[in-house]
Amino acid sequence: MTPIRRAALAALALAVAAGAALTGSVPRAEATSAHTPAAMIEKITGPGSPNNTAGLWDIKSTDLGIMWDNGAGQVLMAYGDTFGATWTGPGGNGGSNWRSNVLVRSTDTNLADGMRFSSAATAPNGLAKELIPSQKINNVEITVIPTAGISVGTRQYLGFMSVKVWGAPGSWTTNRAGIAYSDDNGQTWSTAGTPTWENVGGTNNFQMQSYVKRNGYVYVHATPNGRLGAVYVARVPEAQLLTKSAYQYWNGSTWVASEAAAVAVVAAPAGELSVQYNAASGKYLMSYLAGEDIVLRTAAAPEGPWSAAQVLVSSADYPGLYGGYLHPWNSGGTLYLAVSQWNPYNVYLMRVSIDANGVITKPNLIGDPSFERGAMGNGTGGTWACSPNCGIDNVAAGGYSGDRNAYTRYNSGWRNVWQRVPVQANTTYQLSGYLRTSLNSDNGFMGARTTGGTILSEVNYASINGWRRYTVTFNSGSNTSVDVYAGVWTNNGDIWIQLDDFSLVKQ
Repeated sequence: MTPIRRAALAALALAVAAGAALTGSVPRAEATSAHTPAAMIEKITGPGSPNNTAGLWDIKSTDLGIMWDNGAGQVLMAYGDTFGATWTGPGGNGGSNWRSNVLVRSTDTNLADGMRFSSAATAPNGLAKELIPSQKINNVEITVIPTAGISVGTRQYLGFMSVKVWGAPGSWTTNRAGIAYSDDNGQTWSTAGTPTWENVGGTNNFQMQSYVKRNGYVYVHATPNGRLGAVYVARVPEAQLLTKSAYQYWNGSTWVASEAAAVAVVAAPAGELSVQYNAASGKYLMSYLAGEDIVLRTAAAPEGPWSAAQVLVSSADYPGLYGGYLHPWNSGGTLYLAVSQWNPYNVYLMRVSIDANGVITKPNLIGDPSFERGAMGNGTGGTWACSPNCGIDNVAAGGYSGDRNAYTRYNSGWRNVWQRVPVQANTTYQLSGYLRTSLNSDNGFMGARTTGGTILSEVNYASINGWRRYTVTFNSGSNTSVDVYAGVWTNNGDIWIQLDDFSLVKQ
């Protein structure tokens, strides 16, 4: 899908042809008050990802992460505009080997520690290839972006939109939506004889589609081009996914053959839909970008009525976010989703829990988990505090995610960053966070302590070269609030530590 600002891509075809590197920026989203319940698990694409997508397949920067089960023990994951080795950012602006769409595969069933990829759809040179060609001509067809994927039998289907031109933030014009299919597990794709939804006059409501399979049908939830429209829904028998005349559209009371009769089932604004059925709750889940935040709605039927929106990920904590695609192997009350950020232009795996009614539970209790909301505070009320010299680093894409991270540094004594968090007594929690230190660091700790300073549990580390995730599990005992922290002893010269993307979740 598309970052919050993609207008710079209007000239991208010319820049790529000339070997130029475009530069561009996305206005920082205004902070919202919505808390982010989802917890960061791992960056899954680009530099710093354990998947080494840049080294293996020349996927240095990309976005989206449309996921589906291929029916044979793999998850296929399609990305949007993708750039190679010379990409420097910010955002999806220039770089070598521009591909409008690429695909990777995963067999990873343990997502608690991240999502590993096993292969990609590759060209003869071994690099990830473009699945569906695009003309890369502004005002004709600048790119072709995947929006949905599903398998029926051994055939894979990929929904896409042909983008004519990028517009203002949240707006763009498409030529059409269409479906491609693959009979070799995503290596090659065909659009011969497949249905399209032509965007005549820019008014078609089925330009950005999402697929969910249930009771013999594929349900197609969709929006117009851009992120400002409402959500509509159609259905088609699984075996007739490529037969346009077999589609039926929800008119508010029944399914009808007339596409023009379709009515909105979720009000605007909505973009980048991801819909799946959740057996544990017996509900359909819909994740999408609403304004600047990724939200979740639930319903007992594909046509609704859909519940009120619950914030999954706030732009105040993850500026320039979009996407929010649900992992097809989500089970029980644990949901994993792929979230994109414009800067850095890559994809992250996040996790949230829901109860039997589809309501978010066990949220991340950390306030300002990615240090994006502002300056240091006093450690209470969802703010962080720190031991001088310390503060917030504000270098574009300098954090593990987003722009900002916390730091503290000195040449003597214990230096740490901490936050006081309300908890339930006699309850088990998991604390997670990303850390890196100066090379001369030799004695650091991350953990939880009582407000009086008694250690409940902590992990010890020495030098951390590059962002690394640490986790600590502890029981709150009789305490109703605890201090979570990370720091270093700085008795061996100028030593520093940086922190980013923390979470505290009830187990």
